[in-house]
Amino acid sequence: MTNNCVVKIARSAVFTLAAVTTLVGCDTSDSAMLAEKSLVYCAEGSPEGFNPQTVTSGTTIDIVAKQLYDRLITIESKDNSLKPSLANSWHVTDDGLMYTFYLRRDVQFHQTDYFTPTRQLSADDVVFSFQRILNQNHPYHFVGGAQYPFFQSVNFSDIVNKIERINDYTVRFHLSKPDSAFLANLATDFAVILSKEYGELLYKQGNTNLIDSRPIGSGPYKFKDYRSGSFVRYYAHQEYWRGSPNLQQLVIDVTPSNTSRLTKLMSSECDVIAYPIAHEKIIENENLNLESKTAFNVGYLGFNTQKPPFDNTLVRKAVAHAINKQAIIETIYFNQAEMAKGILPPNSWASSDDLKGTEYSVVKAKTYLLQAGYEQGFTMDIWAMPVQRAYNPDALTMAKLIQADLAKINITVNIVSYEWTTFLRRLSQGEHQSVLLGWFADHPDPDNFFSPLLSCASAQTGNNRTFWCNQEFDMLLERALQTNDINQRKHYYRQAQQLLSEKLPLLPIAHSKRFQASTDQVRGDILTAIGGLDFFNARKQTTQEAE
Repeated sequence: MTNNCVVKIARSAVFTLAAVTTLVGCDTSDSAMLAEKSLVYCAEGSPEGFNPQTVTSGTTIDIVAKQLYDRLITIESKDNSLKPSLANSWHVTDDGLMYTFYLRRDVQFHQTDYFTPTRQLSADDVVFSFQRILNQNHPYHFVGGAQYPFFQSVNFSDIVNKIERINDYTVRFHLSKPDSAFLANLATDFAVILSKEYGELLYKQGNTNLIDSRPIGSGPYKFKDYRSGSFVRYYAHQEYWRGSPNLQQLVIDVTPSNTSRLTKLMSSECDVIAYPIAHEKIIENENLNLESKTAFNVGYLGFNTQKPPFDNTLVRKAVAHAINKQAIIETIYFNQAEMAKGILPPNSWASSDDLKGTEYSVVKAKTYLLQAGYEQGFTMDIWAMPVQRAYNPDALTMAKLIQADLAKINITVNIVSYEWTTFLRRLSQGEHQSVLLGWFADHPDPDNFFSPLLSCASAQTGNNRTFWCNQEFDMLLERALQTNDINQRKHYYRQAQQLLSEKLPLLPIAHSKRFQASTDQVRGDILTAIGGLDFFNARKQTTQEAE
């Protein structure tokens, strides 16, 4: 080991040292290779697992989805259109009940130290992946607790009647009813294709539980190792069908502290960091870059409509009118967000211009409180999520602002928080009274806001954090999905939005931008407007470019 190598490694975290020595050894030329061919992304939390079918956590999706897996189709980031991925093309019958996908050939699954594939992607893998979600007799359906929250929230098992293997490279989905969002749902980060051959191997070994923790996909990176709460390491998938990534390794450093992530970025321990703070400080540093994307998202205050006093619409309206959203936009989002009038962002084609939003008015708030029989006020809990999200960069501070607002109408607020995994689990069990949370769309279809957030099916799974279930609302969503006439769909979604503004199961607060910071050596688009991060095109500045 040369002295030069020692200096370079001393500036890196322990996990990076392990990754580098495993991959390239350590001499002067190898150190240059480390600088140019490896990237460290500092994330705000640990992944819940390594299979996007089973989670909705943004942290997990960012770390796992586009790095390890492919889907049949994907979303073009430039214009949000659907484009081929593992399926070269597809055909939909006129009645909207049969979708036939023609698969790409020569797609290789990952070869790792725990699995060596003997065949390429085929229709069997597609059937295996979706049957796991749909079929309770599938050997993997109940592995990991049988939670498929995204698919449950869009009623996937009710929509898909049968999946048929036509031949090695053709798969057909038979739908029980037309669904205009079906293709968009297959393009989400959750609709990943697993290896059936790997599944069969684990089954023979009696290790089915490993399918979600030692993943095999066909994406640009393959899993190497993971230390819980510390780091994840991927190697490049050299046989990737879109071409080998520029990076030889991608390391995800789990750094929950906002301040620690920024410190690591400034000392070059991180190349890219999630959810940066101190934007002005980053902009002023000529060695750093701050990127932003206008995102399809909404931050909101959700009321648990199954618990008093929030089972009363008048109480929900009282609280909504008492909250000064403009102050929140200025304090929490630094004016880098748009005040929300409804749950759809204004750039959605279904967003309604008729919505007025909830006016900030202490007088109206007190009037609704009086009508609800709570003139003397009450005490309530607000759960504030412990992690930073684009749709809510600082839930704890936001909760304090709301606490001060509600004190003006004699409502006392207790602010509650838990570690993130515990927070999500207890939320899904409905233990909260109200919660500051949000939603980042998985695809541009408006149904991706309505159904996962507020449908009755989503309430049953706990993904609908308000537990609001309204038959009229569900009927409007269903009618909107049964037609491809965009004007008809707009008509139904306008009615749905009007119903939400009247019943107010949640208070939409803001539609924000998503930010990411990096060193000036990082090249390539990583942030996506919809869905998680994509490191396939990421690379580091080469020595020649630097010169």
